[in-house]
Amino acid sequence: MKAECLFIQQVLRKVTTLGFRYKGNRDNVTDSVGLLISILVRYPEVATINFDPENHLLKFTFIYLQVLGNNELENIKEKLMDSIEVYNLLEGKETRLVALDHQICGNLTLLEVQRDVDTLVQEEITLIVELFHQHLNTNLVTEDNEQLIEEDLLAQEEMIEHMLESIKGSTQDKFLFAFREEGRVLVFNK
Repeated sequence: MKAECLFIQQVLRKVTTLGFRYKGNRDNVTDSVGLLISILVRYPEVATINFDPENHLLKFTFIYLQVLGNNELENIKEKLMDSIEVYNLLEGKETRLVALDHQICGNLTLLEVQRDVDTLVQEEITLIVELFHQHLNTNLVTEDNEQLIEEDLLAQEEMIEHMLESIKGSTQDKFLFAFREEGRVLVFNK
């Protein structure tokens, strides 16, 4: 996560208002790549996202523009874990892995939510993002996606749900890392 910290600091120096576009052959976009792209387009609060096929995990990174104290971190962790537990209890599901990690990076706090793909659904991603948005509000780094209208957001959510279901049974073997930079969503093999 330390290398990611340095990288995020460099990207934050270049942040501009983003418009999203895709270059290349769309037929070459796997469901796992498409999932990462769709999550970044739909949820501007998510700074980076990683797919770990070995452990079948998604790792969402959020950036807070200040250093969070231990009490604040524990409070956020407790609310996140409780919210996910209650959501899954209401849905009649059990999770395999939910974890929150953090790293202080200069005057930033990077918050990483790890979630197993096998029990994750799109609505839970919305819950996680909304929780961070509500509790970290004005100091949460958020990209501008005002150009997306409600219909586009709903379409992105449907795509996320479809791609999540698709990769649950897959044997994808590439570690993927996705982020935004200068109006583009970039996805790399790790």
